[in-house]
Amino acid sequence: MVEKILAINAGSSSLKFKLYLMPDEQVMIHGMVDRIGHSDAVFTYQTEDGAKHDTTESVKDHTEATELVIKALNESGVIKDKSEIVGIGHRVSHGGNYYTQSVEINDDVAKRISELSVLSPLHNPANLLGIEAFEKLLPEAREVAVFDTSFHSTMPPKAYTYALPYKYIEKYHIRRYGFHGQSHQYIYSVVADRFGEQEADKLISCHLGNGCSICAIKDGKSVNTSMGFTPLAGLVMGTRSGDIDPEILPFLEEKEHLDSEDIRSMLNHESGVLGISGVSNDIRDVLKAEADGNKRAKLALDVYAHQIQQFIGAYTTDLGGLKVLAFTAGVGEHSAPIRARVCQGLEYLGIKIDEAKNQANDIEIQASDSKVKVVVIPTDEELIIARETAKVIG
Repeated sequence: MVEKILAINAGSSSLKFKLYLMPDEQVMIHGMVDRIGHSDAVFTYQTEDGAKHDTTESVKDHTEATELVIKALNESGVIKDKSEIVGIGHRVSHGGNYYTQSVEINDDVAKRISELSVLSPLHNPANLLGIEAFEKLLPEAREVAVFDTSFHSTMPPKAYTYALPYKYIEKYHIRRYGFHGQSHQYIYSVVADRFGEQEADKLISCHLGNGCSICAIKDGKSVNTSMGFTPLAGLVMGTRSGDIDPEILPFLEEKEHLDSEDIRSMLNHESGVLGISGVSNDIRDVLKAEADGNKRAKLALDVYAHQIQQFIGAYTTDLGGLKVLAFTAGVGEHSAPIRARVCQGLEYLGIKIDEAKNQANDIEIQASDSKVKVVVIPTDEELIIARETAKVIG
């Protein structure tokens, strides 16, 4: 049965959308509302025939952003009536211990997404805004939550258990949950389709954007991932610290007279590449500053790449070897200098890249004598959202 399914990826000030004709996975229209909450919000979309639309206008909140999306669907001709959209899939960051797979959204699900906002303060509240906005304007469509954390529910206890008093682990369901699940799941599907499941059975997926995570995927299942109880853990990110010595936090609280909210804000918004470099959270800006001789920019990039290398080494152990190393997301897909920096020094794992292919952003960038395939794959989280939604609504 042919169905139209809308995939939604809502952020705090943005809303990405793709309308799919399923099960053919045909993208009918895709776009984004950016700078929600501002008078100069940018709304862009493109239909399957290549026609583009680009406007700047005031968008007060996610409800107004949703209205723009529905208006675009109608005016572009991809739908004639709102009732044609049978399902809406929403990316939701944190599903906690409640959800190990995608679920249809009801009041209880929405309540739990809200409760879990404390664990994903940058994402769950925004995800919920998107859910509520579409519920108002497309009440007949069935809404599905597709959780970042679900793909990582296959991790073994030795990978997800923290060495805390077990009474707290049990009481508060404290464990490594992992994030960017849709992205890592998509990367596996592409690698398996392109090279075969046998070649994809020992895969490390590097999702490098403003948020960063690495996932060890064995036989199609996540066996370890760098983000943890929250999306703050793991790699150095644009503004997030990643892993640090936990004793630093009470030390700063005492020395700087900070409270828990100050610490949370610092770790999420003032740290990472921005915190070290003092330049920007955008890798492009930091690379330019490094080229201009900025030593802190160089340090930030060195720390950023070194931590990625450490996780690749550790996850190769988890996998018992490595066949494919994949780069994806904004930095992973577009920054040849970062890919080169990460791969330099990993020759002992059999990783060698061809710099000409790397600079050209080819799909395969490994050198001819590399024992490991090194690939660059544009992620498509929305496609996973659409697939999961179609599965849930039957």
